[in-house]
Amino acid sequence: MAVQKEQWGSRIGLILAMAGNAVGLGNFLRFPAQAVQNGGGAFIIPYIVSFVLMGIPLLWIEWAMGRFGGQLGHHSAPGMLNALGKQKWLKYFGIFGIFTNLAIMSYYVYIESWTLGYTWHSLAGTFNGMGMHEVSLYFDKYLGTGVGNFLNFSNQAILFLVVTLAVNIWILSRGINKGIELAGKICMPLLFIFGIFLTIRVLTLDAGENGAINSASVGLNFLWNPNFDSLYNPKVWLAAAGQVFFTLSVGMGCIQCYAAYLKKNDDIALNSLTAGFTNEFVEIILGGSIIIPIAVSYLGLDWIKANVGFEMGFRTMPTLFQNWGPILAAVAGLSWFGLLFFAGITSSLAMGQPVMAFMEDNFKIKRGRSSLILGALVLLLSAPAVLFYEFGAFGEYDYWAGTFSLVLFALGETIIFVWMFGSNKAWKEITRGADVEIPKFFKFIIKYVTPVFLIAVFFGATIKPEGGEWGTALYSLSCGDGWPLAGDSLIGMVCNLGINDTRWFVDGRPSTVFIKDITRLLLLAVFIGVGIAIHFAFKKKPAKKAKRRIKK
Repeated sequence: MAVQKEQWGSRIGLILAMAGNAVGLGNFLRFPAQAVQNGGGAFIIPYIVSFVLMGIPLLWIEWAMGRFGGQLGHHSAPGMLNALGKQKWLKYFGIFGIFTNLAIMSYYVYIESWTLGYTWHSLAGTFNGMGMHEVSLYFDKYLGTGVGNFLNFSNQAILFLVVTLAVNIWILSRGINKGIELAGKICMPLLFIFGIFLTIRVLTLDAGENGAINSASVGLNFLWNPNFDSLYNPKVWLAAAGQVFFTLSVGMGCIQCYAAYLKKNDDIALNSLTAGFTNEFVEIILGGSIIIPIAVSYLGLDWIKANVGFEMGFRTMPTLFQNWGPILAAVAGLSWFGLLFFAGITSSLAMGQPVMAFMEDNFKIKRGRSSLILGALVLLLSAPAVLFYEFGAFGEYDYWAGTFSLVLFALGETIIFVWMFGSNKAWKEITRGADVEIPKFFKFIIKYVTPVFLIAVFFGATIKPEGGEWGTALYSLSCGDGWPLAGDSLIGMVCNLGINDTRWFVDGRPSTVFIKDITRLLLLAVFIGVGIAIHFAFKKKPAKKAKRRIKK
């Protein structure tokens, strides 16, 4: 196994890179939407509980796995899992740690490129004088959607995608210290500056000012007034737990990869908490204080409840900024889409590193070449998300790679690390070199509560009832009317529930079902391909695991 050569240059660089991995587009686009769709303040308590019982333990588990694997020369999930037990199949569970990053990066970079494109258009004054409907239509034009034709895309969307991917690959080619760490040191402070500027502007926005119909406090009160009734709603718990997965980037293999470049006795207890709470500050304080309060101020709470979604940041924000005058609108656009770009690129860099580390460790491919291979794979796999965005391909990527795989991998790695590697050894690994004492009751939480929590999340996602109404579903089942599965449940997705016509071709043209099924087959082929690569990578290695550890 190759000797570990790269390491983090500084503690602050490590924390900013780890925080940048977690801080992503979901902090500013997905979290506000999830909060609104699940009752505002009703969402917060389950979210915090999920963070404490699932998020923090998973951070410690993944940091500990990564540091442990790194001492044996492993910098990606297959090798790390293989080192935790004698079972030969463990390395194959590491498929998720490569597949997930490769698949998510393939569509995530596309969204990231939107933010770069809209940063440019904000500075160029493209949206000046446009109404909300015109801005929304421009977004369709930018993506090449809304015309109902296959293979329809815009040249500028492709251009910004290629530029964004090229920037990612260039940074990754420079390595851990001079590439990823340096990017974190630049991007994260700029993200904070832009976010704080927008937050201050929001907090000083009053009703009647620049056309506002409400003060920003109306939106803030909706988000932060707790509603204890949510504690009894499984729908809200499922959404909150899912958001914790997205926001912390757990269950992907990114954290383990970054932690693999630590020294044997480097702290992980305090570092992981610092990175985790930095992410929570960005999500809760900044992410919750920008898009929803601004939109509520100009459009009203009822409009937000009816129209909130991931694309709202692109379809509405440029219009709302116009109320502040041309100069401030340009500055606000630069700040909003700029912070989204910085949030996106620090996350996509983290997705690319495990894939490159796998190639470098196991096939001795040099960093420059591995970065080019990664770029080619991402560009190829991004094609369905770009060409068939409005026909369901994007949603398939997001569900199978960005939701299903995350939960399954997190559950599996927790069981392997805590139960197969051993809870005592796992706890020792987590607490070794700690700069802060972890309360011992977390050992019980990590061993029992977190796995049960993950099982509940996975089970809930598998049989999620229609509309998320668990009480109604239980009543239906008790009456002998069966369980009304939701179309976006795991079983519903597999069976294409809610789709009346499941034909692949209608009137000689490919149907949406065809696009979705072909996308699933493509993802399955990628998954199998990663498994084959792991097989050949470990086939040529001696059965005896490497025992040499890197000196402190």
